Amino acid sequence: MDLAYQPSMLDTVMPSVGPLTGGMVRHELSRGAWVDHLPGWVLGSDAVLETLLHDVDWRAERRKMYDGVVDVPRLLRWYGERDELPHPLLTDARRQLTRHYIEELGEPFVTAGMCLYRDGRDSVAWHGDTIGRGARFDTMVAIVSFGSPRSLLLRPRGGGDSIRFPLGHGDLIVMGGSCQRTWEHAIPKTARPVGPRVSVQFRPTGVA
Repeated sequence: MDLAYQPSMLDTVMPSVGPLTGGMVRHELSRGAWVDHLPGWVLGSDAVLETLLHDVDWRAERRKMYDGVVDVPRLLRWYGERDELPHPLLTDARRQLTRHYIEELGEPFVTAGMCLYRDGRDSVAWHGDTIGRGARFDTMVAIVSFGSPRSLLLRPRGGGDSIRFPLGHGDLIVMGGSCQRTWEHAIPKTARPVGPRVSVQFRPTGVA
């Protein structure tokens, strides 16, 4: 896969995850939703990105929309609980996230969904991850971003002012509480020239 990418000059160390305490900032939203944000959690994230771009068997999907079938504007890959992840750092990241949130979440992160945004034309529309238990119960989705920063927008379900988090180069964001039911999130298209970004979403069992 030939995707142009401009590495971060500050991201040349061996891949590792930093501490989850100290730099994490929690943003309390409305109706029991919250977001934790930790920029630059993964050190050496560009090396992980290279593996994800070239070693993952990315899949293009088509979905029914209104009266037709359209291409999903990003590439996808799903890893179940027993699947080996494509880079050992991801296994370590999932383990560290489980250890940090286990008391609050009550269960481990087990699956890993991945999205490849090849350029600014790839996107995801407003949605909540409400297929499964997230439609009825509080849960968490932890997202680690690799590559060129793209804006993740969040807004209250039903409309309202949005908040923006630029995510890339090893940034972490965790959506928790009622966030999947009461808020929506999106990655909008952009006309700016941007390189590829991979989003890795860790979820508990039954949350999709």
